Amino acid sequence: MTEQAVRSRRGGRAARRSARTEQREPMLPALERQLPTVDALSDEGVERLHDASMRVLENTGIDFRDPVALEDWRQAGAEVDGQRVRIPRGLIMEKLRTVPERIRLHARDPAKSVELGGNSSIFVPMTGAPFIRDLDDKRRSGTIADLNNFHRLAHMESGLHSSAHVICEPMDIPVGHRHLWITYSSMAHSDKTFMGMSTTRTRAEDVMEMVKILFGADYVEDHPVVTGNINGNSPLVWDESMLGALRAFSRHNQPVLCSPFVLGGANTPAHTLASVAQLNAEAVAALAYTQIVRPGAPAIYGHYLSTVSMRSGAPMAGTPEISQMNFLVGQMARYYGVPWRTSGSLGGAKTFDAQAGYESASTLTATILAGANYVWHAAGWNEAGMHCSMAKFVVDAEQCAMAHKLGRGAEWDDFEEALATIDDVGPGGHFLGTEYTQKNFQRAFFIPNRFDNDNYEQWAANGEQEITARALNYARNQLNEYEQPALDPAVDEALRDYIARREREIDPNEV
Repeated sequence: MTEQAVRSRRGGRAARRSARTEQREPMLPALERQLPTVDALSDEGVERLHDASMRVLENTGIDFRDPVALEDWRQAGAEVDGQRVRIPRGLIMEKLRTVPERIRLHARDPAKSVELGGNSSIFVPMTGAPFIRDLDDKRRSGTIADLNNFHRLAHMESGLHSSAHVICEPMDIPVGHRHLWITYSSMAHSDKTFMGMSTTRTRAEDVMEMVKILFGADYVEDHPVVTGNINGNSPLVWDESMLGALRAFSRHNQPVLCSPFVLGGANTPAHTLASVAQLNAEAVAALAYTQIVRPGAPAIYGHYLSTVSMRSGAPMAGTPEISQMNFLVGQMARYYGVPWRTSGSLGGAKTFDAQAGYESASTLTATILAGANYVWHAAGWNEAGMHCSMAKFVVDAEQCAMAHKLGRGAEWDDFEEALATIDDVGPGGHFLGTEYTQKNFQRAFFIPNRFDNDNYEQWAANGEQEITARALNYARNQLNEYEQPALDPAVDEALRDYIARREREIDPNEV
């Protein structure tokens, strides 16, 4: 074996330097943003956009295709005509006033509980991918073993605050039983906060029963421990499945993300501001409904944003209009005083290539500047959400840590001490050997360990690895070093018993 091959096999100089400089970081706290937000509209523009959304709700109306919700709205004072609900703006604003501005999500490990809302933000991995790109970078259907691994990686990554839920679909489990094992994987393989399946009312109710087993029923009633997501059918429809799930979460004081699913130009007008006026109407109508279900229940202004290619009809990521819409939605959420969710690292590329990187960087940066509180789909998303990439997952997670550093802004904590080194070094010197630099270099400037910043000769000597290969090696090493967080054996047994009972009760082919 050649000397170069030996160096490559052992990881080479870069791996040895990484081992010296990389420390296993604990989970970062929720980001307390210090950067000013981008406010794309004047105060008059915000009022105009608000008025446009209220006119949609008052005049056009919005469908709530659910008999329980229709009766709830009728009792609350809205005009109900069949499935169409027309809601006075005064009623909307009355209900929005009881949505908490901040939410503390309580994790299984209390040290990993996080707060969001106001200037506080958290990063959450992607969910919903039917396919993965695995540790060999092969595209294939996901399994429960793959989902477990994604939850393990989320547990280990300092830049992620949650293990999410169905990061990839476990296709080897029957559809009717899938949500049970997805929830168990979220709970067992990480002690961070997580998301709960909310695709139907009964699945959301199963999640509620499982979190009661994990945390205790009384605790859950007073402490948000899990988030759910409900998607609107844009334009202007909330359906029975989503509304039943919303009630399951809100009645138990657990936050839901009220998320219109925007495909700009297809299910909204082909106009940025008009799209946000429609999205805003849809979102605030669902937020208001959470307060009819349970006044004071935590809820999050949500959305999924994409624009549609008029050449192919395919959703696009990383476009300037998506960034602009994030800025606009952020302003509207702050106008109503509610926390809001966006999507962080979206990509439409089919592999982890330059397109994926550009799209994700553009989107993630905009979410920070827009002031998003719940940055979902922040790791792994590619191919318009059709697959979750192991390689991209771990690189995106590091990008979240970098976004965390960016969002904190410039810090004055030891400014005078650092400034004094200029006088010590003087003209023509360098700062590499100063005591201050030696003491602070690791925290002063973010040092990415999934990127390669060596010179060409060092890179070549280390095997000429590009980002995908380096990321996959990193992911393998992380999984090899993973240690499962302890779970009370009695709780674990109770969770498994619940799953076994529900598997007997639920038709495995239930969609």
